[in-house]
Amino acid sequence: MQTKFTPEQLTDPGTARANDILRACVHCGFCTATCPTYQVLGDELDSPRGRIYLIKDMLENERVPDAKTVQHVDRCLSCLACMTTCPSGVHYMHLVDHARAYIEDRYQRPWTDRALRWVLAQVLPYPGRFRLALLAAKIGRPFSFLMPDERLRAMLEMAPKTIPPVSRNDDPQSFAPAAPSRKRVALMTGCAQKALNTDINDATIRLLTRLGCEVVVAEGAGCCGALTHHMGKETEAHSAAERNIRAWAREMDGAGLDAIVINTSGCGTTVKDYGHMFRTTDLAQDAARVAGIACDISELLTQLEVPQGAAKGIKVAYHAACSLQHGQKVKTAPKELLKKVGFEVVEPADSHLCCGSAGTYNLMQPEISKQLKARKVQTLEAKNPDVIAAGNIGCMMQIGSGTGVPVVHSVELIDWATGGPKPPALAGD
Repeated sequence: MQTKFTPEQLTDPGTARANDILRACVHCGFCTATCPTYQVLGDELDSPRGRIYLIKDMLENERVPDAKTVQHVDRCLSCLACMTTCPSGVHYMHLVDHARAYIEDRYQRPWTDRALRWVLAQVLPYPGRFRLALLAAKIGRPFSFLMPDERLRAMLEMAPKTIPPVSRNDDPQSFAPAAPSRKRVALMTGCAQKALNTDINDATIRLLTRLGCEVVVAEGAGCCGALTHHMGKETEAHSAAERNIRAWAREMDGAGLDAIVINTSGCGTTVKDYGHMFRTTDLAQDAARVAGIACDISELLTQLEVPQGAAKGIKVAYHAACSLQHGQKVKTAPKELLKKVGFEVVEPADSHLCCGSAGTYNLMQPEISKQLKARKVQTLEAKNPDVIAAGNIGCMMQIGSGTGVPVVHSVELIDWATGGPKPPALAGD
């Protein structure tokens, strides 16, 4: 794609990166075939190719974003399926992230939008605040039909029926290996996950210590910054990311780390991009070091001696989170691990398509999100599974709200199959 940025414009690192990405695009349209919003809405401007044209025009002309451009950019899930299918290697993620930051700085949203986005940014990344919000939503859910805004109804409906107790495993500490020590790893305990489902981190710690890992929950580490990053709120996102980088760099410079393990794939995609996010700052070196050893829990488990398991007689439908299969290119490891420990693993049709969770997307774009959820649930249930497994808390909440089939994290199943307790979500089975 031909671009016409001026030399002065290209002095800005974000614009220079956008220029490189735009020039890589050859207009082929392969991305439209795998874009969930294009499949649902059928509008070229709700496809990656259409959004690329809108973003190019906006950035080149340095114009104030208009409502039309903002609407189509907002409708992007950032599922990154387009990056998997693109034959030209267009790094759409960096382009749309830059566009969102540009819009956040220059576009005056309606006050209701600004208020909602502010609330989400001030609540979701903070587990304590999020728990209080979930309690309030649980109380208010029976009255959701009275809400005038569909997005407010979606927020009330998102609240789980039960709010898990606080897990002290999320506090800064170190867990000694139960087998001969093989690795020292830092576990990212996250933010929303600590409020929505404490079983995942507990299972991860049990499993890794059983396999010979010392697991460290680093002092000062918390939200990865993804939730605010995808809203274009760069200051908040970079502040969260900086705290993590400093916390993990201290561990790396102290007793050392072999890996930073992440069991929420949306966070993993962001942490692995820290090197890019901080490339022009004083934290560039430490950010690159952190990104270099960050890995999904399934990637780490393939390096450990996970024991072979006998057949369990349990059919697991594996949902591939977009942030894992498209964002991190981790596709086979979770399935192979589940098979290795004895589960029958099946995949739904169109497994490359998003479930509609996408961070805060199911709250900000509930109508589109519900259509994607219904499609995903239908394809998963068509496999008649005993349980649905996923590697991202957002996907688990989204799919779980639309099906009666238990939904658990892959690491909970692997923990169970290798000596841990049965996942609480399966306790009644």
